[in-house]
Amino acid sequence: MLLRRIDPVLLALAGAACTSLSAPFVKASGADAGTAAFLRCALALPPLALLSAAELRRVGPRPRRFVLTDAAAGLLLGADFVLWAASIELLGAGVATVLLNVQIIVFPLLARVASGERPPRGFGFAAAAMLAGLALASGALAPSGGTDAVVGALFGAGAGTAYAGYLFLSRLGGGRGHTATPVCTSTAAAAVSAAAIGGLWTGLNPGALDASGWAWLTAVALLGQVLTWLLVGAALPRLAPGVGAAVMVLPPVMALAVGAAFLGERLSPLQLTGCAVVVGAVWAVERAGRRGAPSQGTAREGAAEARQEP
Repeated sequence: MLLRRIDPVLLALAGAACTSLSAPFVKASGADAGTAAFLRCALALPPLALLSAAELRRVGPRPRRFVLTDAAAGLLLGADFVLWAASIELLGAGVATVLLNVQIIVFPLLARVASGERPPRGFGFAAAAMLAGLALASGALAPSGGTDAVVGALFGAGAGTAYAGYLFLSRLGGGRGHTATPVCTSTAAAAVSAAAIGGLWTGLNPGALDASGWAWLTAVALLGQVLTWLLVGAALPRLAPGVGAAVMVLPPVMALAVGAAFLGERLSPLQLTGCAVVVGAVWAVERAGRRGAPSQGTAREGAAEARQEP
């Protein structure tokens, strides 16, 4: 497949760029947290199902154990979508964005515990720098929102942990000749968990959306769900855990750039400094990951994928 011929870092960066559009599009839709989380998944399913059907005809069925891994990853993704939206309401977008990026620490730790893979040398310092940079870039040092900081912090940390679990399970079950099928399965499971959690939390209110709201959420589904996770799903199995997590920390910075370019939002000197710190830390982790030898777990995954390549 063409995606497997492209540098995985470039694929992950492209996925991060698509992800950065999700927040402003969801905001423009006017949907509540539960409705937005559910519809971004539900609207993505038809194109994903078509891609998956074509892929299954070409590659063959996906092993059941990987289907279960894909579904478990999707359940975590749906929880992430709802929890993140709830934390924004309680804390404001800046603090919520910083808390979401607890994934850059949780994801490599999961890989370390589960498969013994070591993060790149110096990753701990780079992770601390990234979190500090995000605090500056997102405006967390001067939060404007927040009606319940403790509960909001728990929601934000929960969203980041769920997102890390999704990334880890996606990487664990990724490849093996399939790209669209894992994303389709995960998205279907995410729709289920988003409907369950969001339905209890805010209710599901698609009837409240006007034509513009549906258009914005359709754009979120196609860019932030279909294209993002096809790109990221193709990249993660070929990236070291620390590199994958670091690249995916870029969307908040990219979202600031989108706001400045298209919404007329002006960045403060602190935000510009934070963007520079995050980009520098990501570059450092990516370079360290390329220098380090692949771990045994990564090598085994690569060999398994190569054996099953059509």
